Amino acid sequence: LPASMYTEIQRERPDGGNILTHPDYIDGNPDLIKPKKLLNPVKASKSHQELHRELLMNHKRGLGVESKPELQRVLEHRRRDLLIKQKKEEEEAKKLQSPFEKELLKRHQRLDQLEKEQEKQEDHAPEFIKVKENLRRTSMVTGDEKAA
Repeated sequence: LPASMYTEIQRERPDGGNILTHPDYIDGNPDLIKPKKLLNPVKASKSHQELHRELLMNHKRGLGVESKPELQRVLEHRRRDLLIKQKKEEEEAKKLQSPFEKELLKRHQRLDQLEKEQEKQEDHAPEFIKVKENLRRTSMVTGDEKAA
């Protein structure tokens, strides 16, 4: 039904159903001022023009839009190489540890753990015991100095 209504409206209009009116300046009337096309502020900006020029140059060279500038690619390549080099050095350092160095590391960790446990125990001890231990240390030091 809607299609038939459209055809009926077209039949009723003698000008062929054209709703839009044609502008007068097409007729070539010399008295009328012809409108000028408005400038697009985005296209008129310098940055847009430079970007467009760069895209055209890249297109002529055959480079894709997704490709990065040469400087950025070189910097990323150097960063990636540096990270790979650091990882390799760390792996080599782990591999080169002799059994002696591994044993020293274990003992050092054990000593650190024991010191932490002693500090925890000292924190829980009453204050008079701490003072007594400090007095023993000072008396031993002065006694050793007298003997020497």
